[in-house]
Amino acid sequence: MQTMYRTVDNIGREIEIPADATDDFAYFTADQTEEFSSYYRDNGYVVIRNAVPAHLCDAANAAFDRECYPSNSFIYRQTTARPERHVISPAGHVLNPILNVQSVDPRLYAGFRDAGLDVLTAPSVAKVGRALLGEPGKIVQSMYFQGNPATWPHQDAYYLDASRPGEMTAVWIANEDIAPGAGRFFVCPGSHKIDMAKNGGDFDIAYNHDRYKKLVVDVIQSHQLRFSAPALRKGDALFWAAYTIHGSLPTTQDQFSRRSFTAHFIPATTELLQFQARIRRMTYDSVNGTGVARPKDLSRMRNRLVLAAETKFPKTFAAAKKTAIKLVVR
Repeated sequence: MQTMYRTVDNIGREIEIPADATDDFAYFTADQTEEFSSYYRDNGYVVIRNAVPAHLCDAANAAFDRECYPSNSFIYRQTTARPERHVISPAGHVLNPILNVQSVDPRLYAGFRDAGLDVLTAPSVAKVGRALLGEPGKIVQSMYFQGNPATWPHQDAYYLDASRPGEMTAVWIANEDIAPGAGRFFVCPGSHKIDMAKNGGDFDIAYNHDRYKKLVVDVIQSHQLRFSAPALRKGDALFWAAYTIHGSLPTTQDQFSRRSFTAHFIPATTELLQFQARIRRMTYDSVNGTGVARPKDLSRMRNRLVLAAETKFPKTFAAAKKTAIKLVVR
């Protein structure tokens, strides 16, 4: 008998989600290539069980606790893309996720940087990514979460994509068993097949971000899309397509963390497309056989000087970035 957890989704609807993995669909393993590829094409996402060995997850969590959590230094964050100190929840969890684990300062966080990459480039993760992309993938962005920032529903493709639009894939790796109320990752199955432009007309999210957010909610409601929040155990991985609507549910069990990694992969033969307007060419290191870009790599003195300037003059840098984005999307 299934045990379901009742909660509320990001647009105020009451929903039920599996309490744990024994109450959920079995999904697939990394060896079931035809089965998981077909499911992914139909639904815009797929769960791969036991994609990352538990000891790699444990090593990354331990390195975060040892090196990152006690730190009072500025680290680039996913929510703002700016350097910030930790924002800690009342339960003691870091709420502003780390952006680009592969680029954090190795003088301070060497163990976490290496252990995080071992998770993100695990053989089964690379194998599934290759099957979904049709060729080897390369990492253009990554994140680490301890607490839940409650990410609103969105599609990655309006921020990042492959230079052949729609070909990017992403993965969310549970680095611990994720409690149902800890802010589960959710997807809207089938949403990757919806033409957002036809639903909303011409818009660019960089310049009309609020309009885009409203459009996503309107599409969810008009197409009666459901939220699926799979129950993931430590080492399970959820892959989703560039056009799939996804996010994280609100936290209802504050006592639980939701340690996890995210990575965005593009095919090896493509470049990164930002804001559907700008091609960004990057260099890639090979880590465990996977190409990895290192934006703002803090092993380099120049990037450390930029970080110092951003922390000293945050308003100036924020204004300059906003102006640059407007110029790109026009």
